[in-house]
Amino acid sequence: MAIRALCHLPGDTVLRQKATRVPSIDGSIQQLIDDMVETMRQADGIGLAAPQVGVPLRVIVLQMPEEELMVIINPEIVKSDGEREVTEGCLSVPGYAGEIKRSVSVTVKGLNRQGKAIRIKATGLMAQALEHELDHLDGVLFIDHVKSRDKLYKVEAGTGPEEL
Repeated sequence: MAIRALCHLPGDTVLRQKATRVPSIDGSIQQLIDDMVETMRQADGIGLAAPQVGVPLRVIVLQMPEEELMVIINPEIVKSDGEREVTEGCLSVPGYAGEIKRSVSVTVKGLNRQGKAIRIKATGLMAQALEHELDHLDGVLFIDHVKSRDKLYKVEAGTGPEEL
């Protein structure tokens, strides 16, 4: 396992590319997953998409506080319900948070790291994290959902949000 460098805006163009489907789950994909988990944990994140470490493949890892690690390969949202306003940030857009709209609940299908089909129904923070990470796979960042500049904030370490 290795910690990989995180990609950031504005320079890393992989963040704006649509990721490609994983054709087969081989050793290189297993290594990518292990590296993504280690990188996410080292950065104190709850989710990470492969494009955030420079790999344009449809792989995400998630770990909610007090929950088991989730790995989803070739994930797709098959259902979403409701709408709520949340404050969101991103490891690839450090120092900023914004108020955006996310679904109340989502259902996602994909494959686990063993290649078995899985289906996840989620609400709350998990639904938000799933939508956030799947957005990354389509080249979309949370800042693209911010409706106006007064909904985007600069966040200083150790302080609350500061309006830009």
